[in-house]
Amino acid sequence: MFDLKWIRDNPAAFDKGLARRGLAAQSPEILALDKAWRETQTEAERIQAERNRLSKEIGSAKAKGQDAGAILREVAASKDRQSVLESEAATRYRAVEAALAGIPNIPADDVPDGSDAAANREVRRHGAPANFAFKPKDHAEIGERIGLMDFARASKISGARFVVLRGQLARLERALAQFMIDTHTREFGYTEVSPPILVRDEAVYGTGSLPKFAEDLFRTTTGLWLIPTAEVSLTNLVADEILEEKQLPLRFTAWTPCFRSEAGAAGKDTRGMIRQHQFYKVELVSIAHPDRSAEEHERMTNCAEEILKRLGLAYRVMLLCTGDMGFASRKTYDIEVWLPGQSAYREISSCSNCGDFQARRMKARFRPAEGKGTRFVHTLNGSGLAVGRTLIAVLENYQQSDGAVAVPDALKPYMGGLEVIGGDV
Repeated sequence: MFDLKWIRDNPAAFDKGLARRGLAAQSPEILALDKAWRETQTEAERIQAERNRLSKEIGSAKAKGQDAGAILREVAASKDRQSVLESEAATRYRAVEAALAGIPNIPADDVPDGSDAAANREVRRHGAPANFAFKPKDHAEIGERIGLMDFARASKISGARFVVLRGQLARLERALAQFMIDTHTREFGYTEVSPPILVRDEAVYGTGSLPKFAEDLFRTTTGLWLIPTAEVSLTNLVADEILEEKQLPLRFTAWTPCFRSEAGAAGKDTRGMIRQHQFYKVELVSIAHPDRSAEEHERMTNCAEEILKRLGLAYRVMLLCTGDMGFASRKTYDIEVWLPGQSAYREISSCSNCGDFQARRMKARFRPAEGKGTRFVHTLNGSGLAVGRTLIAVLENYQQSDGAVAVPDALKPYMGGLEVIGGDV
């Protein structure tokens, strides 16, 4: 959501930002709706002021013993007219909000322009892709050969884009999540949260998934939404609240299941666990001071990177271009891990600074230590990491010639000291 006053004062800058997103100018429509709303609201306020004046005249007339009938009729008529105008003003303001709700965030100045992922810019790399003395297999073949990854039975139960993990692979998935949560809470200052995974319309609207991306979500028959990521629950912890400046930054993390319909992903990554309807993710969310959100963005990205470093996985960090960023983001780093089975880097984390875009939708503010009034917080979110994709990366990067998978040193304490999964199959 945007500051209407800023759009009134800077229509050209607003449209320029949207043009970088590949969108047509929106300020003429927004400002026309805004003008109609303000004119109606102003007229309603004028009638209220006039009625206040007439009410004083009624009192004066009665005090003098004069007939106030005509004034009373005028007051009654103005009251009806005001009621109509206020209702009309509310309708017109909802039209302004509806128009703004479908417009994505304005990109930060240092975000590269571009229409798709081809224009993304590599920021840095860590580690070198693993070399194998044999042709590396992809995770699906590895998991199925050791008999611990079952897509057929998952399909029987739930359909496509689901998987059943058993035994040591199920434990490895849990170990990864626990390792991530422990690292983020014990070392990086995040507070662990166990949030709801069913949320109301307002929560999904607050982070930007509604109304535009409803088809990407799952909704229950009771009207609640299954979260696409814990970002929704964690960010909304401060919705409709006024924080004190000294509380900032707030840093939350959660390990939750996530649910996505993958409506726009027909035919993409149909094999394996890359793109599923249900998956686990460790989410990072920061509620930051506006003057320090850029710094917080770098910090969050580094926290996510550290997980990959400790797992010994090669990766690169990409700064997304304007055409590849998410709806609510003003700047995003994608962390892409090397997958030998695909001989490619694939996204494993996306860390975004949303500025005050979500905060305005959620009405999340803070009270500065000095000065009057309140300001909107800045919100940031990132994967720390996607657990399923990290499992994929471990299987593919730690596979051995006999079909077994070595357990990374960082995970051995969470695996009861287990050294190898599978083998001789």
